[in-house]
Amino acid sequence: MSKGLAQIMKQAQMMQQKMGKLQEEAAEKTAEATAGGGAVTVVVNGKNQVLSLTIKKEAVDPEDVEMLQDLILSAVNEALKKVHQAMSEEMSKITGGLNIPGLF
Repeated sequence: MSKGLAQIMKQAQMMQQKMGKLQEEAAEKTAEATAGGGAVTVVVNGKNQVLSLTIKKEAVDPEDVEMLQDLILSAVNEALKKVHQAMSEEMSKITGGLNIPGLF
């Protein structure tokens, strides 16, 4: 094996180790989002798990369930967007901006 190829293989292995560590740390990364002026608050982690969902009493209107559903969806989607963005930024530090499909 040529010296250049060996160096590339070593770099690839190091990048793979760093990405594995980042994926392990994903569960610890969280993002929070609110909707309806704080009526609904959601916290998610980097593994796309909803960790908490808080709904203020005044947001619960039996006559307008659709509005509450929309607020929850909005907050969940925004929190997921935030955590994905944070993970993408961390990944770009490892890959040097190289876009590798399927990673976050």
